[in-house]
Amino acid sequence: MTVSFQPASGPARRTVVAAAGAAGLAVALTACGGSDDDASATPAESGGAADGAADSGGSGGSSDGDVAGGTPLASTADIPEGGGKVFADQKVVVVQPSAGEFKAYSATCTHQGCAVKSVSDGLINCPCHNSNFSVADGSVNSGPATKPLPEVRITVDGDAITLA
Repeated sequence: MTVSFQPASGPARRTVVAAAGAAGLAVALTACGGSDDDASATPAESGGAADGAADSGGSGGSSDGDVAGGTPLASTADIPEGGGKVFADQKVVVVQPSAGEFKAYSATCTHQGCAVKSVSDGLINCPCHNSNFSVADGSVNSGPATKPLPEVRITVDGDAITLA
């Protein structure tokens, strides 16, 4: 009996490994790729108010369409100065950039539509790709997002914060 030390016919190991690596790379690039073209419009683009629309009286910005007006959100005491709180069910984040000034932004990241999850150190944070937005005006502090969070109209009546 003769034993052959030749490998059976089929693709070489290098070919299989290279194909698996290429497939993995394609998946990774697809997951991290995309553009901001389909992201929400900024307040100015959507016909809403521009800079400074949310004054210390507590109203301002454009309506985001995803949130229902008149919905009670929180007490002013619930929103820390320099910070904020995410209301996931209403898809809105309410912040207090300075004492007595309340603003709200869409809680949907403008990069790829993930929900922002937290507010800390003056920044609204998206966990998906680590974009951060300023509580002062919703602008991008660090990307990959390139567009600011759209402002959402709120009203402050006494100590009650409500979607306008």
